[in-house]
Amino acid sequence: MEESAERLKQGGQAALAEFFSKHRDRLRRMVDIRIDRRVSGRVDPSDVLQEAFMDASNQLDGYLDAMPMPPFLWLRFLTGQRLMATHRRHLGAQMRDAKLEVPLERAAGPHVQSESLSCHLAGRLTTPSRAAARLEMEARLQDLLDRMHPLDREILSLRHFEELSNNEAAEELGISKAAASKRYIRALERMRKTLAEIPGLLPE
Repeated sequence: MEESAERLKQGGQAALAEFFSKHRDRLRRMVDIRIDRRVSGRVDPSDVLQEAFMDASNQLDGYLDAMPMPPFLWLRFLTGQRLMATHRRHLGAQMRDAKLEVPLERAAGPHVQSESLSCHLAGRLTTPSRAAARLEMEARLQDLLDRMHPLDREILSLRHFEELSNNEAAEELGISKAAASKRYIRALERMRKTLAEIPGLLPE
């Protein structure tokens, strides 16, 4: 954290632009997996990232004064806030009732949903020629993910897709490093058992 923060302090806006560009792909993956599927066809993820960068540029001095979190998690927080604003703009009253969500300690943006996560997982494990297997896998994965605690779904997304380290995921979720590691291993094992039930998918 110290090295990245020091570069931002020394380099200002130019350093911020370089840092954002370096992590743009990670932030794009966050948007891709967390954007509501009802608006994904109407919103260009690049626009969400551009707005998040402008927010970071405008808030850089205040961030450097307070330093509430590591620089990457700060950018991720701003990107999540922008994504939630996008959802509100396009969905309004159709947005999921917050009272129906199981609260997490911290949330940089929309919680990952089972439907989106199962689609991304199946896409990584199948090819276009195995369309039938992919549909079956999506259905089984979504059923599994629906039954998981929200923290377990989040840890899968953060570690497996968004490529956060265990330390970053723990700080993002407001849990201990040991708890984050334990939840990730447990979620992967549950997913592996589900995939093993699909004939011909995993090697013996």
